[in-house]
Amino acid sequence: MTVSDEERIARVTINIVTEPGDLRCLGLTRELGGIRFLEVLREQPDLRPAFVAAAGRLAGAQPERVLEDAARRGIRFVVPGDDEWPSSLDDLADAGMLHARGEVPVGLWVRGPIRIDRLGAAVAVVGSRSSTSYGDEVAGDMAAVLGAAGWTVVSGAAYGVDYAAHRGAVTADGRTVAVLACGVDRPYPLAHRQMLDHLGEHHAVVSEAPPGSAPLSIRFLARNRLIAALTRGTVVVEAAVRSGALNTASWADRMHRTVMGVPGPVVSAASEGVHELIRAGGASLVTCGDDVLELLGAPGEHLLDVRRAPEAPRDRLTIRARQVLDAVPVSSPASAASVARVAGLGADEVEQLLDGLARDGHVERLPSGWRLGEDARSTIDQ
Repeated sequence: MTVSDEERIARVTINIVTEPGDLRCLGLTRELGGIRFLEVLREQPDLRPAFVAAAGRLAGAQPERVLEDAARRGIRFVVPGDDEWPSSLDDLADAGMLHARGEVPVGLWVRGPIRIDRLGAAVAVVGSRSSTSYGDEVAGDMAAVLGAAGWTVVSGAAYGVDYAAHRGAVTADGRTVAVLACGVDRPYPLAHRQMLDHLGEHHAVVSEAPPGSAPLSIRFLARNRLIAALTRGTVVVEAAVRSGALNTASWADRMHRTVMGVPGPVVSAASEGVHELIRAGGASLVTCGDDVLELLGAPGEHLLDVRRAPEAPRDRLTIRARQVLDAVPVSSPASAASVARVAGLGADEVEQLLDGLARDGHVERLPSGWRLGEDARSTIDQ
């Protein structure tokens, strides 16, 4: 670690007295450093309305106690300048703001063995809390493929798509990180306590909010920028027209990350937001984990073959041979001259083509004329 104890304590103090994503406070902390900005809060609190509120909380901050208590519970505070600080978060400095949130966090609270500077290839899989069974299945399968391929799946541990993504990665023995809008020691939603405890023991749980913090609505919007910044790309599986997942996608786009969307049924309200994102050109269409790997992988890696239907025997025929085959009756034999008239080709050419089709079993010759071969007839019957 290269950060001084004084700077770390200053940043913990700022983290305690300001809201996650507070643009003014975080921006000045980034520009001035934690020690200097803390002096501004103490000496010139009237400079900004946000400073007045933060300065009013300074007396009860107790940063040393918060740090010590967190360390006892296996929670660490990672700040810019630490070896574990992910450089990808620094892109937030130029990403502007959404819903009055933005900027590089003063630090992140982390619980779990995964170092957040070593996420490697990481992708966000996010979506609706009110997901459908389709959305859950797609998110889980996609995360499993990504996890098995060595990618770290990042999501928000919420109901629906987020939970399905974490579960899919864990099932495939892949790595997954939950980014919360509350303290990393606070299971939210409560129903996901078991999953969050598992991630805190074997993976990682991350938050900008100090330990013990409640999951306030504005903190979810601040949280979304971290999910986007920690990853190379964001996949939106299901999202209504108004959705936090679309907010995450907007942050990803602002930082020039790849945005991807999974199409759903056109009548599904749960997918309206995703469909609009794709329609407007804001997201690449993906349907599975392999699609994501192809988009985010290194050049030449994970290339997919163009999806085609299985080749049928008649696919290998020339156009004129198919033209003749289409003119041959299914069951009632017809003469070569009749076939030629229907096909619109010369009689001599049709005779030659019929002989070739017969050798390959496409047609058969009976005393009364030509008809489709047995295999061709069975295919039509199916």
